[in-house]
Amino acid sequence: MEQRKPRENGPRRNGPRKNGPRRNGPRAEKEFEERVVTINRVTKVVKGGRKFRFAALVVIGDKKGRVGFGTGKANEVPDAIRKASEAAKRNIINVPNIHGTIPHEVNGKFGSGHVFIRPASQGTGIIAGGPVRAVVELAGYSDIISKCIGSRTPINMVRATMEGLASLKTVQQVAELRDKKVEEIYG
Repeated sequence: MEQRKPRENGPRRNGPRKNGPRRNGPRAEKEFEERVVTINRVTKVVKGGRKFRFAALVVIGDKKGRVGFGTGKANEVPDAIRKASEAAKRNIINVPNIHGTIPHEVNGKFGSGHVFIRPASQGTGIIAGGPVRAVVELAGYSDIISKCIGSRTPINMVRATMEGLASLKTVQQVAELRDKKVEEIYG
């Protein structure tokens, strides 16, 4: 039986790469986790035919009380997602988190979309639809009950949820507004 000679030129099949690993060094951890809520294909009819573009809706958050959302449009999906996440970083709000839930119930409104969010006891989990779930999970909540009333368009639901979360106030903030102590607020 004839033995095969090793290849003189070309890559070696077994063994380490000669030029090192593919990575260019240690990857830095991302400050925010991002989640693509929806991607929409938009069509523009022109004289020569149809032009397709993509619109992306992205929610970002650090699961520690900072959350934001953004939209982006581009000719390709990855570019639209990148633009949306850059817009989301410019649109971040801080939200209060008390034992994994919100301090009080709130109704967020945007356009014809209404999102009702209320606190839940520990162990309940997140009871919310897709776009609302993305926002509250990335904000760092673990127990919340929500209901969407009216428009179910993802962008309107995200905007209404953000409006609601932005209007939340802690007991300390309410006491400060009324020039009272926290004990007086509780009665």
